[in-house]
Amino acid sequence: MGSGSFLKVVAKNFDVLAGPVVTLVYPLYASIKAIETKSSTDDQQWLTYWVLYSFITLFELTFARVIEWFPIWSYAKLFFSCWLVLPYFNGAAYVYQHFVRPLLVNRQTVNIWYIPRKEDIIRKPEDILSAAKKYIEENGPKAFETLISKLQVTNDLELLFAVPKGA
Repeated sequence: MGSGSFLKVVAKNFDVLAGPVVTLVYPLYASIKAIETKSSTDDQQWLTYWVLYSFITLFELTFARVIEWFPIWSYAKLFFSCWLVLPYFNGAAYVYQHFVRPLLVNRQTVNIWYIPRKEDIIRKPEDILSAAKKYIEENGPKAFETLISKLQVTNDLELLFAVPKGA
């Protein structure tokens, strides 16, 4: 019962040992480093990774009873996580660009929150009107009417479009 037994235990539990390092420890370290740099590229990489990690976690929580029937799941997750995390593969950017973004961003139906931003100028009612005009141009007047009816506009409309103090 020497080092051979220890190596067998490590080999059998490799996914349990390496999983947290690949999915949490290294990404946390790299995310902190990314925050401290001025480059937005690494920020985007790690934000993308955390979005995908959240999706994987939600998937596992939702389908836990099904996943436990697949003993290879933990190894597949480890392999997929390595592909997402390692900068050589840039997997997080690929998955986000080709799957997540088209699914969520391009199907966005409500774009009423678009308000043109002007540097050092406080937003005016004209900005809200231009946002509404842009929405109508992109989606049509019927879609705008539907949106307004869904919002159930009340007398609190000023609160909805209020500019925070000091902006």
